[in-house]
Amino acid sequence: MSKDTNRLSLGPLPAASSVKLTITLSADLKAQLDAYADVHARLHQVPVDAVALVPHMLAAFITRDRGFKAMKTKHTTRPLV
Repeated sequence: MSKDTNRLSLGPLPAASSVKLTITLSADLKAQLDAYADVHARLHQVPVDAVALVPHMLAAFITRDRGFKAMKTKHTTRPLV
Protein backbone atom coordinates (compact mmCIF):
# COMPACT_ATOMS: atom_id res chain seq x y z
CA MET A 1 0.00 0.00 0.00
CA SER A 2 1.58 3.29 -1.03
CA LYS A 3 1.15 6.49 0.93
CA ASP A 4 -0.03 9.60 -0.90
CA THR A 5 2.08 12.42 0.52
CA ASN A 6 -0.12 15.08 -1.10
CA ARG A 7 -3.15 14.28 1.07
CA LEU A 8 -4.15 14.80 4.66
CA SER A 9 -7.05 13.15 6.43
CA LEU A 10 -8.58 16.58 6.84
CA GLY A 11 -9.62 18.18 3.56
CA PRO A 12 -10.48 21.82 2.86
CA LEU A 13 -12.40 23.48 5.69
CA PRO A 14 -16.09 24.26 5.13
CA ALA A 15 -17.74 27.37 6.55
CA ALA A 16 -20.00 26.62 9.51
CA SER A 17 -21.71 28.20 12.48
CA SER A 18 -19.94 27.67 15.76
CA VAL A 19 -20.25 27.33 19.53
CA LYS A 20 -17.35 28.30 21.79
CA LEU A 21 -15.68 25.50 23.76
CA THR A 22 -12.57 25.89 25.90
CA ILE A 23 -10.09 22.99 26.16
CA THR A 24 -6.65 22.44 27.66
CA LEU A 25 -3.97 20.68 25.60
CA SER A 26 -0.49 19.48 26.36
CA ALA A 27 2.30 21.62 24.91
CA ASP A 28 3.30 18.68 22.70
CA LEU A 29 -0.19 18.27 21.25
CA LYS A 30 -0.43 22.03 20.60
CA ALA A 31 2.91 21.89 18.75
CA GLN A 32 1.64 18.96 16.66
CA LEU A 33 -1.58 20.82 15.85
CA ASP A 34 0.45 23.88 14.82
CA ALA A 35 2.63 21.71 12.56
CA TYR A 36 -0.49 20.09 11.05
CA ALA A 37 -1.97 23.55 10.45
CA ASP A 38 1.21 24.62 8.63
CA VAL A 39 1.08 21.57 6.36
CA HIS A 40 -2.67 22.00 5.78
CA ALA A 41 -2.19 25.67 4.86
CA ARG A 42 0.57 24.86 2.38
CA LEU A 43 -1.36 21.98 0.83
CA HIS A 44 -4.65 23.87 0.43
CA GLN A 45 -3.02 27.27 -0.11
CA VAL A 46 -5.27 28.87 2.52
CA PRO A 47 -3.88 30.22 5.80
CA VAL A 48 -5.22 28.32 8.80
CA ASP A 49 -4.28 27.95 12.45
CA ALA A 50 -4.69 25.06 14.88
CA VAL A 51 -7.73 26.64 16.54
CA ALA A 52 -9.62 26.58 13.23
CA LEU A 53 -8.64 22.97 12.56
CA VAL A 54 -9.67 21.39 15.87
CA PRO A 55 -13.47 21.39 15.30
CA HIS A 56 -13.04 19.88 11.83
CA MET A 57 -10.62 17.25 13.12
CA LEU A 58 -13.05 16.26 15.86
CA ALA A 59 -15.95 16.11 13.41
CA ALA A 60 -13.91 13.92 11.05
CA PHE A 61 -12.93 11.64 13.94
CA ILE A 62 -16.53 11.21 15.09
CA THR A 63 -17.76 10.64 11.52
CA ARG A 64 -15.22 7.83 11.03
CA ASP A 65 -15.65 6.18 14.44
CA ARG A 66 -17.27 2.82 13.69
CA GLY A 67 -17.96 2.06 17.34
CA PHE A 68 -19.83 5.34 17.77
CA LYS A 69 -21.85 4.67 14.61
CA ALA A 70 -22.76 1.22 15.90
CA MET A 71 -23.83 2.60 19.28
CA LYS A 72 -25.95 5.30 17.62
CA THR A 73 -27.64 2.67 15.45
CA LYS A 74 -28.23 0.41 18.45
CA HIS A 75 -29.89 3.19 20.42
CA THR A 76 -32.32 4.44 17.76
CA THR A 77 -35.10 4.66 20.36
CA ARG A 78 -32.94 6.88 22.59
CA PRO A 79 -30.34 8.87 20.62
CA LEU A 80 -26.90 9.38 22.15
CA VAL A 81 -26.61 12.88 20.73
